[in-house]
Amino acid sequence: MQFKPYWHDTTPPFTGGQTGSVEGHYDVAIIGAGFTGLSAALRLAREGVKVIVLEGGTVGSGASGRNGGHLNNGVAHSFVAAKSHLGAERAKMLYRAYDASIDSIERIIAEENIDCAFRRAGKLKLASKPAHYESIAKNFEVVNREVDPDTALLRREELKNEVGSNSFHGAMLSKKSAMMHMGRYVTGLAAAAVRHGALIFENTLVTERRQLAGKTELVTPRGIVSAKDVILATGAYTTESFPYFRRRIIPVGSFIIATRPLTEAEIAATMPGNRTYVTSMNIGNYFRLAPDNRMIFGGRARFSATSDQRSDSRSGEILRAGLTQLFPHLANVEIDYCWGGLVDMTQDRFPRAGYADGVWFAMGYSGHGAQMSTQMGIFLADEIMGRGRKNPIDGLEWPTIAGYSGKPWFLPIVGMYYKFLDKIQ
Repeated sequence: MQFKPYWHDTTPPFTGGQTGSVEGHYDVAIIGAGFTGLSAALRLAREGVKVIVLEGGTVGSGASGRNGGHLNNGVAHSFVAAKSHLGAERAKMLYRAYDASIDSIERIIAEENIDCAFRRAGKLKLASKPAHYESIAKNFEVVNREVDPDTALLRREELKNEVGSNSFHGAMLSKKSAMMHMGRYVTGLAAAAVRHGALIFENTLVTERRQLAGKTELVTPRGIVSAKDVILATGAYTTESFPYFRRRIIPVGSFIIATRPLTEAEIAATMPGNRTYVTSMNIGNYFRLAPDNRMIFGGRARFSATSDQRSDSRSGEILRAGLTQLFPHLANVEIDYCWGGLVDMTQDRFPRAGYADGVWFAMGYSGHGAQMSTQMGIFLADEIMGRGRKNPIDGLEWPTIAGYSGKPWFLPIVGMYYKFLDKIQ
């Protein structure tokens, strides 16, 4: 078993990064070379904007290369709850922004000829308990009527052609959802941005920010650059140089395993629908087939802000147990990859994007950023270029978290709470 992301290991390395010193003045400096930062860079560069991307690691080394590979449309959780929290109009705008993001990804892939196995698969939200099915059915009625007719409600007996497990009591199908190879997409996005004129510096951590008259200076070990506008796209990997965001973003570990390639018989017995799947538990799981027929199976596993080989290994054992519980016939299947990474959570689990503390920003995707991040990068680029406000969460209140400065000491308590909810609900 390899302790590395499957997406990284099966992607040719990005070769378009800059060498030498970091210097000069730019129209826009972007911090972070994940989906958000690179989609913004591509959008800006295609319009002739002078843009530089500064990445502390390598392209896609953060959440963009460490996720489950789902592109699920619509809001991640209950649309009914989103209406209550955000108001009906903003909830609908956010739902449609998730839909539009998948459209944007599909368009970019076609325009830039990115080979990343993109496919409209549909998503099943699987009810793990009878009461969960009732809740999913109520949510479906509102979604289908008000915002997304491309959905369906499946009863338990209708799942036999979709998923090979007796653990579920029905599901909601979101037909617009998709999947792709995340590593190949993020490197393809980077290559496209460079092709259109963006400069990307890997292994270039921003260690200091200086606000000057009409511009911002960014200090790195490789030199100093200045820019009229700055986009912060670092999510859970935001450094202490940006304390405003550190007080609002909660980094949480997300963990994933990938099996050896499954046989056709194993696929037919496990995921005959070949969609993206997510369970309804608070500490649930998500799974799909990779392009080479491995099963990619992930979840929160442990509430931790640490991702290293020891932590990932412990989480991998928990995930294997979860996989076996749902699919006993795969109990002895070999696990080829085990990895973890940090996702950027907000207190209410809704993303945030806009302008604050002297920078443009998009983050807080709360484990559902693979699809929305591309669209948010486009939104920010368009706002910088003066093309109107399309951001559905612009101006959404984002208070600090009491007693929190960037180190989530409370995660074990949160994990215990959700485990308790999963037992009683």
